[in-house]
Amino acid sequence: MAENRQIAKDVLSAVGGSENVQKVAHCMTRLRFNLKDESAVSDDTVKAVDGVLGVVHVNGQLQVIIGQNVTKVYEELCKLGGFAEQAAIEENLDAPAKEKLTLKKIGRNILDYVAGSMMPIIPVIVAASMFKTLQTLLGPGMLGLITEESSLYLLGNIMYNAFAYFLPIYLGYNAAIKLGVSPAMGTFLACMLFVPDFTAMIGTDASFSVYGIPAPVNDYGQSILPILISVWIMSYVDKFFRKVLPDTLSTIFAPFFTMVVMAPVTFCAVAPLGNYLGVYLGEALTAFGNVGGFLAVGILGALYEFIVLSGMHGVLILSAIMLMLQNGSEAFVLTAAGCATWAAFGIAFGAFLRLKNRQEKSLALGAFISGFIGGVVEPSLYGVGFKYRKPFIALAIGGFAGGVYAGLTHVAVYVAGTSNFLVVLGYVGGGTANTVNGLISSFISFAVAAAVTYIAGFDKNEPALKAEKKE
Repeated sequence: MAENRQIAKDVLSAVGGSENVQKVAHCMTRLRFNLKDESAVSDDTVKAVDGVLGVVHVNGQLQVIIGQNVTKVYEELCKLGGFAEQAAIEENLDAPAKEKLTLKKIGRNILDYVAGSMMPIIPVIVAASMFKTLQTLLGPGMLGLITEESSLYLLGNIMYNAFAYFLPIYLGYNAAIKLGVSPAMGTFLACMLFVPDFTAMIGTDASFSVYGIPAPVNDYGQSILPILISVWIMSYVDKFFRKVLPDTLSTIFAPFFTMVVMAPVTFCAVAPLGNYLGVYLGEALTAFGNVGGFLAVGILGALYEFIVLSGMHGVLILSAIMLMLQNGSEAFVLTAAGCATWAAFGIAFGAFLRLKNRQEKSLALGAFISGFIGGVVEPSLYGVGFKYRKPFIALAIGGFAGGVYAGLTHVAVYVAGTSNFLVVLGYVGGGTANTVNGLISSFISFAVAAAVTYIAGFDKNEPALKAEKKE
């Protein structure tokens, strides 16, 4: 594997140099480029860079898959291209003409906005979920090592709720950054919904109004849609006032006038509407899982990683997390996703056992370790799935088999956290039976995917199946 600086240098050259880059960001495994001329870049050239696992085009971005070292590569990339300073520029005079607004474009923008707001808080979700998992594991429902009155049990609740209850505040901050407005304003907008004077009215007969406009009093803790919609509207209001006000006044009065407008918009309309939409979305997801029963879980388990590859999984995960926070558990999307994750581990392990070429065998083992330990499945999907094609069939079969078992035994996820082998800890909150069945469904997905990959995952004439001749 090349050094991070060399990877950054080669990738930058392959995408046309810094002069072709409008903006570059990164997620957990990918460099995300917004290019001035995407058509001038050859995917094969980018894929040929040592250290690059694959290339995809999603939401108008060129996404270069690096893996777990993406943060270090990104840092080197910013140094080489001077992108840290460039990121602060809102507009680029050399930017291409705006695309025609179509339903497809609108859908892409929504998915990009949701993903950009959610992705940065994944480390928080993982950390908080681990506290909740340990609380459940050590508590009276499992090992019985601590009581519900103990300080350690209380700490678990505090650490988890620091994420779960205040989720809108995290989203308000990230959504504002994504839309190019002040993250402090996005945080301010979200915090309005958590002021004690407002939350104290929840569940009482007290009435509340903004400028005489009645505002429903709801609990917006753990909600997602209200703040995402509110920040989106605020981005236009803020830009309007900054445009019409003189520069000497905009610093003070643009934020003030923005919040004067957003107070009734948020309290009286958007937050209640977003809250109801979130409830209905969760109910629709639950109804779909109930109608399809165990087959629905199996089918989603078979298709989930392909949905991830398309970039369309954000809405599913958003709805599932929202439902889990509302009801305490989720037995459809997150359960199926867990099975699909183990199937992805399985195709990498099956390939490792089957391949004879030392380099290809080593890469397959690396893909397995990257997923199983590091929670990054892209090396399995791109390094094994796309490379040999047939393992994708094994991925679908494994995800389906594990999903069907999970659906039949009503396996539910109680905390959404890591995507490595510790993903099974999400089943702990449901008690021993749920945990055991969750483990069994994971093993079925892994074993079936590995076995099918080993038996039928490669063409007979695949060179990597032939043992290397000793010199």
